[in-house]
Order: sequence, then structure tokens, then C-alpha cells
Amino acid sequence: MSEIISAIKQICEEKNLSYDSVIMTIESALAAAYRKDYGEKNQNIKVDYDPMTNTSRVFDIKAVVEDLPPEAEVELDEEGNPIVKEEIETSELETELDEDEHRFNPKTEIELTVARLTDPKLNIGDEWKVELPTKEEYGRMAAQTAKQVIIQRLREAERDLVFGEYKSKEKEVVTGTVQRREGRVILVDLGKITGIILPDDQVRGEHYNYGERIKVYVKEVNNTPKGPEILLSRASDEILKKVFALEIPEVANGLIEIKAVAREAGNRSKVAVEATAENIDPIGSCVGQRGARIQTIIRELSGEKIDIIEYSNDPIQFITNALSPAKITSVELNTEEARAKVRVNSDQLSLAIGKSGQNVRLAAYLTDWKIDIVENESGEVKESFEEIENPATAIEETINAEQETIENEEQTEE
Repeated sequence: MSEIISAIKQICEEKNLSYDSVIMTIESALAAAYRKDYGEKNQNIKVDYDPMTNTSRVFDIKAVVEDLPPEAEVELDEEGNPIVKEEIETSELETELDEDEHRFNPKTEIELTVARLTDPKLNIGDEWKVELPTKEEYGRMAAQTAKQVIIQRLREAERDLVFGEYKSKEKEVVTGTVQRREGRVILVDLGKITGIILPDDQVRGEHYNYGERIKVYVKEVNNTPKGPEILLSRASDEILKKVFALEIPEVANGLIEIKAVAREAGNRSKVAVEATAENIDPIGSCVGQRGARIQTIIRELSGEKIDIIEYSNDPIQFITNALSPAKITSVELNTEEARAKVRVNSDQLSLAIGKSGQNVRLAAYLTDWKIDIVENESGEVKESFEEIENPATAIEETINAEQETIENEEQTEE
């Protein structure tokens, strides 16, 4: 085995590329070098490279097409595109071009009559192939050009491989290592590439320490001129669902279905679950023996509190479950406005509302019902959650408003 073949195979192993793709890259590079130094405008240069002997043969290859009509004259513009000039005037109908009409390109095509001058056996549709002389200086002069093209093509091939690999992982949860922080952006090492967690996808109050292994949700994978861009998230509702599937076998195999999630990332979440098979306790299965399963999920999400709610097709029962741990006296529904009036005793009022209205806010988002909390003793509406929107969005807007107020106060003091 030649040293060149060994080097090619080493590149294939390191870059996870196929042998044929590397050979094609080398041939493209050599063709570009020949075209630059010795090629002519109408030549379609192709190179056959033999790694065993480290030699190459250069060809001009064209497709054989029918002869042009005598009135057609073909020229190329500055960009190498064919320009057709008609010497005979035609009617307006004849001058209208069909979208599928073929234009002769002298760079990639050759007329049948001309092609048969070198090979009388050729017919329309065959490949016309003529070997070109290889100059003595070609090897030395082509080396630099070939090297640059090879490096560029290998980088492109490697980027395409990485993009394809992580594009298939889009909307999934992967494990990465915190690499560093650049301003408010967190960079996470995923192995072959570095992903980024933008500020909006970070959990408020969560610390990302160098070298720490964390689970992240692959939110989006984009192909940019600089290579693949992997956008990650720790604040998405989806990461909660995926972690449940990773840690709870019944969720992974479909015995338990996650019906809805309401999350204030880093603080508290409510997850509505339903058993799809008989003799399955959805809440018990998610909590695990002595709370082992849910504690693993809580640790993975940096201590975020998680309420497991049993889903019900009955809106009254579902709303009652969603407002736990508060005990509900009654629920009245207004289906036209999608509003629920929930009555509780005074000793359950604070539990139903939650700190800063968090419990009722999460329950409203989870059930998709507007909820009014009414105290039984007084009959007054103590808390009303009107907007059915993602609570994470609401809390983020509040945080931004508080931050803006603090910054304004600091500027005033200065």
C-alpha cells in the first residue's frame, strides 16, 4: 500500500469521511489547478487520479448533442454562459422562448458532427472524452491550488457530516459539558461541535460551571457559512418532557402519556400525565419508590419543583387536580368564555393562589382555562388569572421589567 493511500485512509478515519469522497475531492482540486493554469474557456476539465501511482490523467469531457441549425451562432458571456444570436428574423410566436427549451453550452456539449471527427462511432447522448496533455510544470504549479481546494472541500464535507448528525438530534435531549461563558451566552461542548445557550434559553438562577455535565434540549440546528450552529435550551418545556422519558421507562414506552406541561423554568412546573394501559398508576410511576425517580429529574433540573398531576377529560376534575395541593370546594364552568370559578375555604386560599399567584397561573396554563379563585366565606374573587399564555414568558417579561427599573435607577444615581 502506497504512503498516499495510507494518508487518505487516515484522513477518512479522522474526519469520518468515505474513501471515494476524498478521492473525488483530490480530483476536483487537480482539475481546478489545471483549469487555472492551462485550461481554455470552453473546456470541461475532469481528472482521473490514481493514488497507487500518484499520477493523474486530464480529460475534456462533453455530452454529444444534435447539430445546431446553421443560423445559430453561439458565444459565451464573461461568466461562461452561452449567448445565442439569431441571424434570421422570426415571428413573435417563434421568438417566445419555451421554459424547457434547451440552450447549447459549448463548455459541456459538443455537436455530433464535430464529435465524430475524433470518434466516428459516437451518437447523440454519448460522452465525448479527449485526453489533454499534462505539462511538466503541472505537478509543481498545481500543488498549492490543489492543497487549498482539498482543505476547503474536506472542511465542507466534515461540516456537512456534523450538520447531518446534529440535525437528526433536533428536538431531542443530549448531554454536553459546559465549556465557557461569552458575555451572556453559554458555550456547551457536545463532542464534535460546540452548541450555544442564548440568554432566553437559560434558567434564571442556574449556574453553569466550567466542566459541568448538563442535559440540554437541541432547540434548532442551522447551517451557516461558518459551519453548523446548534442552539440549545435549558428553559424549554420540551426538555422536561424528554427528561421524563429518559428517567421513567413507562413514559418512554408509552404506558404513560404526558398530556400537558406548565413550567416556570428553575422555579416550579406542573406535569399532567395519563395512563394508557390498565393497572398503571401514572403518578406513582412518575414519582418512583420513595420518590427516587422524580428526585433524579429534580436534580437534573437544578432543584426545580415538579408537581405531577393526573389528567382527566372532565374539565372540573382536571382543574381540581391542577390546583393541588389546595383542596377545592367546587368548580363552576363558563364554557363560552373558557372560564372557571373555583371556590375554596379561607384556609386553602393561599395554597390555591400560590406564591405571587404561581399555583393558579400554572394551573390555568396547564388546563387552558381562565381561573377565578373565590373564597367561600366572603364570596369575593381573591385571584383571577386572565391570560392563558406560557408562564415562562410572563415571568421573563417581569424579570426584564425589574432589570430595566434597576438599570434606570442606577443611571439616575450616577
